[in-house]
Amino acid sequence: MKLLIIDDERAIRNSLKEILCDEGYEVEVAEDGASGLEAARGGRFDLVFCDIKMPGMDGMEVLDRLMAEGPDCAVVMISGHGDIDTAVECIKKGAFDFIQKPLDLNRILITVKNATDKTRLVAQTRMLRKKAYGQQMVGESAPVRHIREMVAKVAATPARVLITGGNGVGKELVARSLHAQSDRAAMPYVEVNCAAIPSELIESELFGHEKGSFTSAVRQHKGKFEQADGGTLFLDEIGDMSLAAQAKVLRVLQENKLSRVGSDADIKVDVRVIAATNKDLLAEIDKGTFREDLYHRLSVIVIHVPDLDERKGDIPLLIQYFIDQICTETALPRKAFAPEAVRLLQEHSWRGNIRELRNVVERLLILGGNPVSEQDIRDFVL
Repeated sequence: MKLLIIDDERAIRNSLKEILCDEGYEVEVAEDGASGLEAARGGRFDLVFCDIKMPGMDGMEVLDRLMAEGPDCAVVMISGHGDIDTAVECIKKGAFDFIQKPLDLNRILITVKNATDKTRLVAQTRMLRKKAYGQQMVGESAPVRHIREMVAKVAATPARVLITGGNGVGKELVARSLHAQSDRAAMPYVEVNCAAIPSELIESELFGHEKGSFTSAVRQHKGKFEQADGGTLFLDEIGDMSLAAQAKVLRVLQENKLSRVGSDADIKVDVRVIAATNKDLLAEIDKGTFREDLYHRLSVIVIHVPDLDERKGDIPLLIQYFIDQICTETALPRKAFAPEAVRLLQEHSWRGNIRELRNVVERLLILGGNPVSEQDIRDFVL
């Protein structure tokens, strides 16, 4: 955990730093409000101790400025001249706690533990929210705006949607947005990667099985369709599904009922199906590997997600988004990207699309300088 101490009294700064370093914390100090505020920006610290009475920018102004910028850290105010009113004002402004001088060792350590626990929970919550269904595609290019408009129009309807596009373009993000903006948002959202499940297991995975229906079926299993009942089922890479499984999926779409492997009993389900593929399904139909009737059932609405090379104007926004995401998830230090570095990334051809760009940003955060330079791009990317 990284801590910052802002105090104009050298003795207080040094003694508090020594105490906290002895407890295993990484501690930096600042001797006035202005330098402390600058150091605290950018999410480098988990906790800031800030004195109230300081020349120039006092602690209350530092607190106001940090709260206005939406801090990633907890702020603990300290003062030798405080009273109840001052403490209450600090808490109202957003401080985590208020401690009076002379500082009590036990009180400090308890406060640090509680504050860092809170900071960790806030970070975890932020990470989960970024993974939440309502997450939208990053970018302001014409293709991205078109996709957002399509999602807004289609989400509230029961229409099935087929999402097309290459690997790594973000098809699953469109599916999650469709679910989040639908009237099924409070119900289950279930994903199935059809390419990752062996063909002999896909039917059991989708439709479930009864105990004893095959050698390893030691108990009854509900399939993904049943798990998604009332909600949304996302069939990713549906072009890799076997013809036998396609026939059963078609039946569910037509009749809203299924039967588990090893059973003839019908089970009613109410599921909205969203499918995605990186294949040309019309070409697969011509080859006899995909059912035309299933294609027409799935493609009431078709949303195409373009390759990153078709929307390179979004790359600066994506870089910043991935910096925020990666640094939040991994605690890597944040770095800026020089304009020349961003320009080189925009000129690069992205065969792996957005997934590749994210990997490159993470690599540069680990190996590049600060700011990430044009030479870093040439050394670690090109």
